Amino acid sequence: MFVNRRTVKIEWGDCDPAGIVFYPRYFAFFDASTHALFEAAGLPKPRMIREFDIVGTPMVDTRARFFIPSAFGDEIVIETRITEFRRSSFDIEHKTYKPFPGSEQLAIEAWETRVWTGRDPADATKLKSRPIPEEIVRRLSAENAGR
Repeated sequence: MFVNRRTVKIEWGDCDPAGIVFYPRYFAFFDASTHALFEAAGLPKPRMIREFDIVGTPMVDTRARFFIPSAFGDEIVIETRITEFRRSSFDIEHKTYKPFPGSEQLAIEAWETRVWTGRDPADATKLKSRPIPEEIVRRLSAENAGR
């Protein structure tokens, strides 16, 4: 599967009074990392909305395991990949690494399940899952997606 890595600098506003990242901020980082994965594969969200007539890929499940905290000024690396495609849903894995001199250590493992979603043809005020297009699966399954 295609993997995207991005570096995130921890800002003052990401931290709680103890000076470490307030855990909901990680989920915002992971959401942005999912969108960055699609973009790195040549699938920016505006294009997907326009060409595949979707509303988006809402998250329906998420969880995380925290091993090493991060604090203001730290830089972390988030590695994101899709681990499984189903008819209309897919699973994403995020591994967050904290760089140390000469190595990176796993700081967080997180998982999401998202659904490929468009407007319900019977009621445009509602959303309805749709089959994930083959192009999406192909691009995000390829080792060299978007290149």
